[in-house]
Amino acid sequence: MNSRTTQSFREAFRALPPDVRERARQAYRLWRENPQLPGLRFKRVGDQVSVRIGRQYRALGILQGDTVYWYWIGKHDEYDRLIG
Repeated sequence: MNSRTTQSFREAFRALPPDVRERARQAYRLWRENPQLPGLRFKRVGDQVSVRIGRQYRALGILQGDTVYWYWIGKHDEYDRLIG
């Protein structure tokens, strides 16, 4: 599976605290190796996909073909509102 990020994702990523950015990088490396790793909770959410970044953060993307276009990363409570 391939991965791309949007401008909005990159901006949100840069706004995260440094420790969360590092957790996101670690989660991405694990996802590249095995998207189905249980701790990542990579799953479909409607027409989107979601991955867990620690307990409090999530990332959202859109799967097109074999590529995920990551467009959002942020706190879990905002994630709940987005997928509402």
